Amino acid sequence: MSTENRAAVIEDFLEQVRVIHQRGVDRAALTHIVALLEALAERRDLFNFEAFPAPVPGQGSTAFRYRLNDDGDSPTLYLNSLLPGKSTIPHNHETWAIISAVEGQEINYLYRRSDEGREPGFTSLHLEREVVVQPGTSIAFLGEDLHGIRVEGTQPTLHFHLYGLPLESLNGRYGVEADGRILNYNASQMAPSIRAY
Repeated sequence: MSTENRAAVIEDFLEQVRVIHQRGVDRAALTHIVALLEALAERRDLFNFEAFPAPVPGQGSTAFRYRLNDDGDSPTLYLNSLLPGKSTIPHNHETWAIISAVEGQEINYLYRRSDEGREPGFTSLHLEREVVVQPGTSIAFLGEDLHGIRVEGTQPTLHFHLYGLPLESLNGRYGVEADGRILNYNASQMAPSIRAY
């Protein structure tokens, strides 16, 4: 399948998402966008490891993030591939976000934050639930929702990550270390995206 066809399919998808985004995104709107993204994830003729290779074990990187569009401050689509063993600290997204799987499984840990009794710059997290994101099972977040992930097993992931704004433009994202210390997530945890548009 041609790169031009892939670009057209992505643009058609994003046009539908932009209409919803402009009306305002709440949990009900996220459900609608999830359905659109899951349909896109079924296009394995366009989105696969041949077109978007996974990192090679033992060669340094454990995660690739392919950025699929650049339309300024508007919804931005990425395709992430993570190797087994890859994990993140709990973090927010500052904007709405959805993860849908093309291939592989990713365990998502959803947290609730409590600052009561903690000094400034620290928080306590309470695990609320776990969701295994895999083909047919997506997860959606509003901006202040907190999650961390881990990839187990033997297969790398290939998952869409859709954000209301480009990740690279966000400076209010934060992560929480194991001791409760709050840090700037983009500055300390985020590797550059691979331009794929």
